[in-house]
Amino acid sequence: MKTNKNTIPCILLGTSGILSLTACSKETNQLPNVIIILADDVGYGDLSCYGEPTIQTPNVDAVASNGLRFTDAHATSATSTPSRYGLLTGKYPWRVEGAGVAPGDAGMIIRPGTYTMASLFKEGGYTTGAVGKWHLGLGETSRQNWNGFITPGPLDIGFDYSFLMAATGDRVPCVYIENQYVHNYDEAAPIEVNYRENYPGEPTGRDNPELLKLHPSHGHDMSIVNGISRIGYMKGGGKALWQDETIADVITGKAVEFIKSSKEKPFFLYFGTNDIHVPRAPHQRFVGKSGMGARGDAILALDWTVGEIMKTLKETGIADNTLVIITSDNGPVVDDGYKDMAVELLGEHRPWGDFRGGKYSAYEAGTRVPFIVYWPKKIKQGISDALVTQLDLFASLASLLNISLPAGAAPDSEDYMETFLGKEQNGRSWVVEQNLFNTLSIVDEGWKYIEPSNAQVYGSHTNTEYGNDPRPQLYNLTNDKGEKLNVLEEYPDITIKLETMLTVIKAGKKP
Repeated sequence: MKTNKNTIPCILLGTSGILSLTACSKETNQLPNVIIILADDVGYGDLSCYGEPTIQTPNVDAVASNGLRFTDAHATSATSTPSRYGLLTGKYPWRVEGAGVAPGDAGMIIRPGTYTMASLFKEGGYTTGAVGKWHLGLGETSRQNWNGFITPGPLDIGFDYSFLMAATGDRVPCVYIENQYVHNYDEAAPIEVNYRENYPGEPTGRDNPELLKLHPSHGHDMSIVNGISRIGYMKGGGKALWQDETIADVITGKAVEFIKSSKEKPFFLYFGTNDIHVPRAPHQRFVGKSGMGARGDAILALDWTVGEIMKTLKETGIADNTLVIITSDNGPVVDDGYKDMAVELLGEHRPWGDFRGGKYSAYEAGTRVPFIVYWPKKIKQGISDALVTQLDLFASLASLLNISLPAGAAPDSEDYMETFLGKEQNGRSWVVEQNLFNTLSIVDEGWKYIEPSNAQVYGSHTNTEYGNDPRPQLYNLTNDKGEKLNVLEEYPDITIKLETMLTVIKAGKKP
């Protein structure tokens, strides 16, 4: 059995009776609680602490003002499923077949037996929970039985508790899954899900637009739930169907419940918010408050969520010894499939900040995301320009817990805990980024190389530059953070160097 030095005193004292148990409890409680708040589609410029005066996120700003805000932090990928896979496994998702954007009925992508971040915390003696958006598949195949126990699921990869949205808000099934059963299951309305064909007599956004309260701008015209048409077809659900306007309240409430019930011993909470992914249907108390329509109002809902989590930590007396990380799964997208006035009401707001691209893109705004680390007991307030990646949270947290990872676990993750805590200024020299089409980029010491790709160049529906080009691209991010000037021909040596580095990394070796 593997141990860590934080749990060794407990093992040595375990035969000494009640007094030893007290000592064990005190020793264990010195470990920090850890909460990762993974927002959805929130761009570098979507939080006011990152410099955009067009939006106000006071709760997130308060965390940043008492923690460490990173300016050069990256998700592994510019889309949801791969990014989440990389964070929870410490492995680049492009190494794994089937780790692309998952449909709503995808089988479990992280397979049982995989040593995950939840496994790490379980080994460290933590209670582990996953709440909110999942989007990593459930069950064995796309033929899940949604009317019983759905396996495999989070309980099979290290989580003690889970309350999830199976995929995304715009995909069926539109029900919550609690500990791998449909929450509030309605026996009178058994659930059927099909991503190939509709069920007879079931209305769709395509054929029944008169039933919609939010109309699609592209796609998203299949089954209608709560007056919103989705991707995929669904029948049944009854009282188990979620209400879009209360999703933030429900999943935040479950996260708060988990914190309160777990506060007596160290816990790990992986909390994926639904905001600000489409369909954006914020609660009435946020509607109209941002001046930017549903997208801006959803940002305010996200900020409220952060406020509720932080308030709970303070009320339970555990804020000082809780490590909170706030970040996003990928960059921003404005119109992602619904006519919610996000484009028309954007005004001067720049969700991407100073960067080019956005969600789906190989350009910087695809993976450069907000990243805030808060732990009053250990971290001083500040700003870090160190190059960091969510991929390295795995090995870094293992270092924090003094746990040696088993062979093969988190193969691409490296220990930068001292950087995440602000004790060191140096981050990685290089990171690899992935766009929607699996086009890879590498950033190294201020230079960015994007490998050639014949995939689609531009997203006509989402108005996103995918960053694909049949020619290689090279940008000097130090002087050209907007990636406007391809300097490939001017710096052939750097191009060759980065191309070679990327080839070596693809082969699973260190450059």
